[in-house]
Amino acid sequence: MLDEVEKIRRVIGGAIAAAAAQADLEALRVDALGRKGRLTELMKGLGRLPPEQRRQAGATLNALKDELTAAIEARAKALAASELTRRLDAERVDVTLPVRPQPEGRIHPISQTIDEMVAIFGEMGFKVAEGPDIEDDFHNFTALNIPPEHPARQSHDTFYLAGDGAAAPKLLRTHTSPVQIRTMKAEKPPIRIIVPGRTYRVDYDATHSPNFHQVEGLVVDTTTHMGHLKGCLVEFVRAFFDVADLPVRFRPSYFPFTEPSAEMDIGCSRAGGELKLGAGGDWLEILGCGMVHPKVLANCGIDPAEYQGFAFGMGIERAAMLKYGIPDLRTFYEADLRWLKHYGFLPLEMPSMVGGLAR
Repeated sequence: MLDEVEKIRRVIGGAIAAAAAQADLEALRVDALGRKGRLTELMKGLGRLPPEQRRQAGATLNALKDELTAAIEARAKALAASELTRRLDAERVDVTLPVRPQPEGRIHPISQTIDEMVAIFGEMGFKVAEGPDIEDDFHNFTALNIPPEHPARQSHDTFYLAGDGAAAPKLLRTHTSPVQIRTMKAEKPPIRIIVPGRTYRVDYDATHSPNFHQVEGLVVDTTTHMGHLKGCLVEFVRAFFDVADLPVRFRPSYFPFTEPSAEMDIGCSRAGGELKLGAGGDWLEILGCGMVHPKVLANCGIDPAEYQGFAFGMGIERAAMLKYGIPDLRTFYEADLRWLKHYGFLPLEMPSMVGGLAR
């Protein structure tokens, strides 16, 4: 029996030390200590031995059983630690690597629309001009030939800031036209600018917001006339809405800062309750325009006897709503990521007249 014990210790013990997987350890345990294992069979034969040998043999077999059990448990822990190390090495994240770009970001429709307008007018030779959101009465009203009694000057239409009472209070600009005034006072003609920017008025519903965006254009030189204005705007709306034969008409209107003044309509169809731009027998007002009033030129130090020009303006949100089918202006400012994911545009795809506007 002692020879068999030594054989089991040598063979099974060596196999346990060399086991490469938990399954191998389990097979060795069953082979040695299972119900029909080699060590178990030796224990079953203890009853056939004389009492003196039985006591010594039993102690030897129990010692071997404890030795093999301890060896199996130790090897199992070593294999588990080795497996954990392997997994950690395989699943390790290299924090020194740059962050992978996530395709979840979207360009807001307002930003997209501004870029599209800048791309179109940029091809016509316009440059972008900017100015402050907080303005004074002269640049926002007086220089633009808006009389003191005009409703736009009232507090129900304009956001006035608290003042000290000694001077006229500052205000949040009600249009981007003050940038035209600042440009004409700072630069000599010829002038050709567009002015996209944020504006403010006391109004709020499905088609109006107290905070909205406008884009205005201004051209001043010695030869510009109404025909140039019409040609510029016709080309713009057809490029912006991507309708080559979009019908356009100009209706006489009134604005204090232009003379003559006009409103521009584009053709549309409302058949079946659906608005569709193009030939359809109906019209939709899109912007206001006209020749710059001589008093506005004079207020900016430009001689109206020598220079003339045209100006136009439109709401950016309104243009975006028409082009991209957005039904409610208020959703532009609700910061809903689901809305932005639906109406937004992929980044790094700047619109251009060569590569296309909307992507």
